[in-house]
Amino acid sequence: MSRFVNVLVVLVLLFMMSGCAYVNTRSPYDKNIDNTELGSKVGKAHNYSLLWLFAWGDASYAAAAKDGDISIMKHADVEYYTVLFGLYMRRTVLVYGE
Repeated sequence: MSRFVNVLVVLVLLFMMSGCAYVNTRSPYDKNIDNTELGSKVGKAHNYSLLWLFAWGDASYAAAAKDGDISIMKHADVEYYTVLFGLYMRRTVLVYGE
């Protein structure tokens, strides 16, 4: 019984921590955002991770710029989508420009 209670307490504590079960956030990659111009085009590039064992994809600026047919990059954001402590993870780089 004591072992069951210990495991239950640990599981409750893990799920009470912020952002453990589900995360979907977007934040800027740029540090000086006071002069940010987004541009008329947007390009996206992704990389993925599964089961903490497998990772694939190309989330580089170059891949995002190619996706949006962008030759002059003006701003970049990064978006994270994570499920169950990173069991599944998608990282997206968004590039804005002309």
